[in-house]
Amino acid sequence: MVALLGLLLACGPAQVVVQGQFPAPLIEPLPLTLGVWYGDDFAGHEFFDESKSRQESSWIVSTGAAQVQMWDTLLAGMFTRVVQLQTRPRPGQPTPGVDAVFIPHVEELQYAIPAHTNVKVYEIWMRYRFDLLNASGGAIAEWGMTSYGKTPTAFLQSDQDAVNLAAVMALRDAGANFAANFTRVPAIAQWLDEKGILPATEAP
Repeated sequence: MVALLGLLLACGPAQVVVQGQFPAPLIEPLPLTLGVWYGDDFAGHEFFDESKSRQESSWIVSTGAAQVQMWDTLLAGMFTRVVQLQTRPRPGQPTPGVDAVFIPHVEELQYAIPAHTNVKVYEIWMRYRFDLLNASGGAIAEWGMTSYGKTPTAFLQSDQDAVNLAAVMALRDAGANFAANFTRVPAIAQWLDEKGILPATEAP
């Protein structure tokens, strides 16, 4: 019975709960108070890939907690004040005390694994969709962004470590792209111009 249980557990999916460190952006914060709403699908984001054969493993990659950690750190460095919202904003229902509300979504996650080798180098792609609303719930901008991460070394103890590191690199890439291009989104640039706010610039 014990041997059978061990065999069943060994045949289960490989699981990774992504963990890592995410640096704050080196930019001058925009003088705005940003409300942030993380939906359940985002805060609990999980990717499942079922194996195609008995020689491969199924994977469950949980990025939700790491997503929230990364975006909390990023947004706190980009805006003067960030407020975590407890309910999702609705059109026509004002959110007091904020200049705008940011809602991120993970639209897709894909990964590539080393095929028929022992080299633990993995690649992960993520596609995001973002909504930026005004304090009254109206749309300011909706746009998309992709990010990419690759395990920078094959000398890791396990496949799980390699997948985790690739996911962390993808999240860092997302943060860097977002910080660099936020004020370049045409609708956001127009909104900032209307408010008389200059785009963020890199700190010396």
